[in-house]
Amino acid sequence: MKKVLLFTALALSTTFATAADIKGSGASFPYSVYQSWIKAYHSATQTQVDYVKKGSSSGIKDIKARAVDFAGSDAPLNPNQLEKAKLYQFPAVVGAVVISYNLPNAKDLKVSREALAQIALGNVKYWDNELIKKTNPGVNLPHEKLTFVHRADGSGTTFNFTYYLSKISKDWRKNFGAKKSLNWPGDHHIGGKTNTGVAALVKQTPYSIGYIDYADAKNNDLHMAVVENKEGKYIKPELKAFQAAAAKADLDPKKDFFSVIADPAGENAYPIVAATFILLPKEKAQTNKEVTAFYNYSFKNSAKLATELGFVPLPDSLTDKIRKYWSEKGVM
Repeated sequence: MKKVLLFTALALSTTFATAADIKGSGASFPYSVYQSWIKAYHSATQTQVDYVKKGSSSGIKDIKARAVDFAGSDAPLNPNQLEKAKLYQFPAVVGAVVISYNLPNAKDLKVSREALAQIALGNVKYWDNELIKKTNPGVNLPHEKLTFVHRADGSGTTFNFTYYLSKISKDWRKNFGAKKSLNWPGDHHIGGKTNTGVAALVKQTPYSIGYIDYADAKNNDLHMAVVENKEGKYIKPELKAFQAAAAKADLDPKKDFFSVIADPAGENAYPIVAATFILLPKEKAQTNKEVTAFYNYSFKNSAKLATELGFVPLPDSLTDKIRKYWSEKGVM
């Protein structure tokens, strides 16, 4: 009987080990690009990487509990938080948060900074509000109640969006700030789990508007608003505008790359961009080397896959800094 149990245990152990060589969880924002990279890496090396999208907050909890080998988070941890949790951190890719909406016959809707802040604050209740009409002359804006769609789970996408709101609105900064989850003001909002959940809600809710990662909006064929940037220019959500914004990112290895890059300067820069990060447990040197091997391969060979999904690959100057950081930490 003991032999049968031992054999069963070994079989289960073998099955678990081969199911995934490296396990990660966390941010849904970069999920599509990670899946693309994972497929390419497996084809090249036969190494199986498993990444579960469950939101940045859950990813951070998983890596602090050492339940996964690495975690993805769109909300970076500062050096003190990393030291306390005994974690390393590096950026993986840059993406954009777009404003998707479900409004019949209204393409290229323009949303000013003031209008976006007042929608999030719950003060714009109908689509024919003067703040929306002001930047959209000639667009048929009905007197229909506006539904604001947000994340219901702890989310780095929410952190980056609320960080951006804090930059453009004193009211938002004073009363809410930048957070991964919050009780949204007003009575006109609904919440979805992960970016995919927000996309589904926008798609099935007429007269809704919400924030979401570019890839999920594109995959669901959602309308995306043209958003006013820091220079007062209205910028379409497209790769060249994301690249212009990413060029302004200040990601310093001396600070474990801690930086929030929303609302950058630049006439052609899309305003709501975010770097997404990877967290590693300091004590697992060998496993960390397997994780960094995956990202190193992706940086070198899979930048085009990221571009095709609307993400901005990290420039060579930054990936060189990341490799030096890995080397200094003994995880490369």
